[in-house]
Amino acid sequence: MKPVDINIRRRAFGGETDVQAMMALSRAFSADNLHVVDLPYRLSSWALDDPGNIVLWVDAGGQLVAWAVMQTPFWTVDYACHPTGGSDLNRQVLDWADQRARQALHTASGRPCWFVTPFATQTERIRDLERAGFACQSDVGEDSWSKVLMQRRALMPVAERTLPGGFAIRPLAGENEIEAYVQLHRAAFGSENMTPEWRARVLRRPEHRPELDLVATAPDGQLAAFCISWLHRGSGGQCSGQIEPLGVHEDYRGLGLGRAILGEALRRLHCCGADTVYVETDLQRTEALSLYKAMGFRVLQDVWVYRKDYADTRGSR
Repeated sequence: MKPVDINIRRRAFGGETDVQAMMALSRAFSADNLHVVDLPYRLSSWALDDPGNIVLWVDAGGQLVAWAVMQTPFWTVDYACHPTGGSDLNRQVLDWADQRARQALHTASGRPCWFVTPFATQTERIRDLERAGFACQSDVGEDSWSKVLMQRRALMPVAERTLPGGFAIRPLAGENEIEAYVQLHRAAFGSENMTPEWRARVLRRPEHRPELDLVATAPDGQLAAFCISWLHRGSGGQCSGQIEPLGVHEDYRGLGLGRAILGEALRRLHCCGADTVYVETDLQRTEALSLYKAMGFRVLQDVWVYRKDYADTRGSR
C-alpha cells in the first residue's frame, strides 16, 4: 500500500467530481468504514448545501486522502481516511470537526452535540476520539446507544409474506411522489429532517435504481411504508447491496409491512446481482433488530457511538 504523502493540505469541496472521489476512497477501504454502499443517500443530504459542512484533505499530488461531512440531519460526523495516514490524519479530521461544531453551534447547521460511529475493533480511532473529548454511549444508563452492522447472503431464500387486503408494494412514482414520501418519512421517524430537496437529489443520483426504491401503499392509496436499497459492484466483480432507509408509518405498524417490503427489497437485490446485503441498525431498537435477524441478517460488526457535547442542552439523537 502506497504511504500517504506527509504534505497534506485541506481544500474546499468542489461538487460531484469530489463526491465520486469521496465514495471511491470509502470503497477502497470498505473494512474501515461504516458507510460505503449507502453513501449516495447520505451525500445527498441538505448538510452539503452549506459548504462549511464539508472539507477534503489531499496530498501534494492532489490525491484525496481524507474527507469529512458534518451531517446535521444525522447529528453525525461522517468521514473516511486513507489508512496509511494513521492517527495524525485522523486527528486532523477530528480537529476540523471540533472547530466546525463550535463555529456552527447557533446556525442551521449546528447541533448541541455530535456523534462519531467507529467499529468496536478500531482501537486507534477510538483512542483519538477519547483524546478529542468524545465519550462512548454504549453504557450510559437509559440513554445508552450503540449500533450494529449486519449482513446476509443475498441468495438466501426469502419467505413469501402475504400483505393485508388492499395493500401493495411498488416502486416510488418518481418526482411526482416526493411530497408524499417526505411526509411518510417524517412520520415514520418522528423527525423533520427529510426534505423534498434531499429526496429529489436521491432520485437524481446516478447510483439510484428506481426498481430498488420501494413503497407500500394502503387500500386508499396512501403511502404506508418505504424501503430504499443501494447497489455497488466492486472492481473485482463483487456486488454489494444495502438497505437504507426503511420505515413504516406509525398508523400502519403491526401489519407486517416492514417484513413484507424488506423481503421484496431482498428479492430485487438478488435479481440485480447482489452477493451480500448489509444493513445498519441501533442495538437498542429491538423491533428493528428482531426483524433483520428474522430475515437472515447476522451481526458483522459492533459499532460504538461516541458523543461530544457543545452546549449545556443535551440534544436528542
